Amino acid sequence: MAEALAASRYVYPLVNAAHILGLATLFGSILALDLRLLGAFSAIPARPLALVLPRVAASGLALAVLTGFLLFTVEPLDYAANTAFLSKVSLVGLGTAHAILVHRSTAWRAFVRDDAPIGRRLRSSAALSIALWTAAILAGRLIAF
Repeated sequence: MAEALAASRYVYPLVNAAHILGLATLFGSILALDLRLLGAFSAIPARPLALVLPRVAASGLALAVLTGFLLFTVEPLDYAANTAFLSKVSLVGLGTAHAILVHRSTAWRAFVRDDAPIGRRLRSSAALSIALWTAAILAGRLIAF
């Protein structure tokens, strides 16, 4: 697969574009939900967003991980030695673990099940989420430099 990616004039750019699409889907949905949890867009009910956007984010994450792995196979030794790449992978892992923990929390379950108020814990988690995913994207941009 790595040879096909490296040899083709079109496959590598298409996989790279799909990776960017996955990142945009992931981050866009996370940012919209987290900003709403932090109090932005208060005219829009938060609960329906909380029911839909995590699934959209998970789809974006799946696409980004799959395409990211394919891109990694082209130059695995270079990427494995790249501090920015290692930071990005670590931050994606932390962001994913954070999301899983939040969605398993009592506060989240009460919010989506009972439409409970958005408490301090969910607001803090939203701020941390934005910070983690923003840092992951910034680290990803630094890979080429």
